[in-house]
Amino acid sequence: MPAGWLAEHLAQPELSVLDFRWYLDGRSGAAAYAEGHIPGAVFVDLAEVTGDRSGAGRHPLPGRQQFQAAMRRAGVGRSSQVVVYDDQGGFVAARLWFLLRYFGHHQVYLLDGGLQAWTGETSREPVTVAPGDFQAAEPSHDWVLDYGQMQGLPAGTVLVDARARERFSGETEPIDARAGHIPGARNAPWSGNLDAEGRFLSAEQLRQRFRSLGVGAGNTVCYCGSGVSACHNLVALELAGISGTRLYEGSWSDWSSRPQAPVETGPDPGSG
Repeated sequence: MPAGWLAEHLAQPELSVLDFRWYLDGRSGAAAYAEGHIPGAVFVDLAEVTGDRSGAGRHPLPGRQQFQAAMRRAGVGRSSQVVVYDDQGGFVAARLWFLLRYFGHHQVYLLDGGLQAWTGETSREPVTVAPGDFQAAEPSHDWVLDYGQMQGLPAGTVLVDARARERFSGETEPIDARAGHIPGARNAPWSGNLDAEGRFLSAEQLRQRFRSLGVGAGNTVCYCGSGVSACHNLVALELAGISGTRLYEGSWSDWSSRPQAPVETGPDPGSG
């Protein structure tokens, strides 16, 4: 979604703009929102839409009722056209884009370039909205894999790791139990989906990027540290016209916590 389109349609009644900022370094997304946000945008905290199931990593997917309640509090309705953004090129906002679609709401868009692409005024005023009538559908379970399902992947499945190269290679691991990556995975850091201005590359550029890793329709599983930034690759694959990609919910935070799970270190020499 271009920022220009959003500026032209910001007053549209059926439009819901959601600020979904969160930071890996512990900074407060709510505090950043208070310092300035797109007028009318409602802040949604990652914790509000993160489940509490054990064995699914640091950011499990929420249950249907939990997600429905969070979206209703944010004013999202059944017919809402939703635009989500952050200030990190979609690093976090892509997760909410995925969740809305996962629960059956497909009228959702990621603001291309994030808050930095917004050229209008920003506001420090808190936004109060009437509760929406959002209805979460039965989630698309076939879009998501757990640890057990990761053990039975068919030959030819491509695992795509969205983390930075130094975490993929095992040079550093600031968060999770062990350093490295799932054996055989390819490294496509989420930031590589963006140009120098923080906007998504063209569909053809994205297609070439992922095709070079062996990605094809229906043969790919995306993961990251905890299932958040992997959603950025899911957005990119959607833009590239490559369908059928699945998310490993627990991602590296789940895999690395299991002593029996094999780990590989070293760079991916052909990564995109």
